[in-house]
Amino acid sequence: MSSHTIGVDVGTTGTKTVLFDTTLGIVAQATRETTLHSPRPGFAEADTGQWYTGVVESIREVLHTSAISGDAVAAIAVSGMVPAVIPVDSSGKPLRRAILQNDARAHREVTELAAALDGVDLVAMTGSALTQQSVAPTTMWLRTNEPDVYAETAHYVGSYDWVLTALGAEVHVEQNWALESGLFTIDGDTADAVLAAAGLDAATLPPVHRPGSRVGGLSREAAERTGLPAGTALVVGGADHVLSAFAAGVNEPGDALVKLGGAGDILVASDTRIVDERLYLDAHPVPGHWLPNGCMATSGSLIRWFQALIGGTDLTVLDDEATTARPAEVLCLPYFLGEKSPIHDPDLRGVFAGMHLGHNRADLYRSVLEAIAFGFRHHVDVFTDIGIRPNRVMITNGGSKSTLWKQIHADVLGIELRPVRGHPGASLGAAVIAAIGVGALDDWSDAARFVSLDPPVVPDPGRRAAYDDAYPMWRDLGAATAPISHAMASRTR
Repeated sequence: MSSHTIGVDVGTTGTKTVLFDTTLGIVAQATRETTLHSPRPGFAEADTGQWYTGVVESIREVLHTSAISGDAVAAIAVSGMVPAVIPVDSSGKPLRRAILQNDARAHREVTELAAALDGVDLVAMTGSALTQQSVAPTTMWLRTNEPDVYAETAHYVGSYDWVLTALGAEVHVEQNWALESGLFTIDGDTADAVLAAAGLDAATLPPVHRPGSRVGGLSREAAERTGLPAGTALVVGGADHVLSAFAAGVNEPGDALVKLGGAGDILVASDTRIVDERLYLDAHPVPGHWLPNGCMATSGSLIRWFQALIGGTDLTVLDDEATTARPAEVLCLPYFLGEKSPIHDPDLRGVFAGMHLGHNRADLYRSVLEAIAFGFRHHVDVFTDIGIRPNRVMITNGGSKSTLWKQIHADVLGIELRPVRGHPGASLGAAVIAAIGVGALDDWSDAARFVSLDPPVVPDPGRRAAYDDAYPMWRDLGAATAPISHAMASRTR
């Protein structure tokens, strides 16, 4: 058995691929940028052709830079954003660009479907509330606005499922796409009440597979393009936030991950299935374990917006300036794309409050960093309320490179944070799962061998007290401005 696998992560801003050795860990990695398309306000789309090209090119690059033959690779697994929606025809060809998980076009359909399902406990049935992320409203939007696409659709699949299918796998969806789509019950059956209310044919839902399942072999066409042998095992990966947590060591109950990507994720491992309308529920890759989690609409994307707004000043410069700013001098609500969990309100809007003429960009920038941390604290409140308070918290992704932002999170949350050193995220999780799927690794616990933690970031007592004082005001600000946000959203829609 070969000791090498490939893990791919198809993200909102780019595709990352790693070549993994089951003894040494990652031996090569490559990335390709992805273009986010937003043809109308609230729309978020990606070109599946660009995804495929990025996957092919990055696979070729990791083979070249490592000087490892494609024949040495036993399997490929793919991760990605969830639940993106790709309508495909009977041959698996996409009929339009992918509609991403932060797309908000189907707001009217969400309202219509909620009315049609009045009295149905969707959280108990599917594990998640009906939100802008749910797939059924998106299919309803397609039926009204793109009837030709709707009529030709044979299946709806997710981002990473489609990539694996394009490489040669059978048409399928992974377990957590099914869970977060709202089209399936927690136990994996079709959510018939939802399908009936949405007028959706159950035949458009492909078979559901768990991470680690083999679903085919690499096609000859994909083999020629990637440099891998035809027939290389194609193994089901999983949702990006789930596999990122798995690869960061979030495996025991109470283990948690704060993930500072373009959006903000927080996941807590649990050995019991917990459903709550404020959160999402995912299955942990380890059978029998669960990952209740939250996802905020903005995180790094809000920082990049602010950076562009003030002229592109380097983030390290902004960090240095904001280090001397007083905590919570300005309060920011981070709802610049609406909000997902725990509020689930696409019509919320961003706010800066408490400013006077003595404030400068350092105060505003610090308030942006604090806004995301307050959002995570809101989630910790929810987790604590349902009895699974995080007790060992890792922190990853691009934002975790900022010493200031990590410290702000520790101070706001009042919890020691353990940065994951050099964490490649979901691509590593996918590579480990590919190895488990073909028997190159024996056990799910083997993933822990490839996790390295930096020294913990410890809360500062003084700043923690300041944030404890400011947090209730931040929550009150959100409640007070929500009606104005709703009115403005309605007026400008």
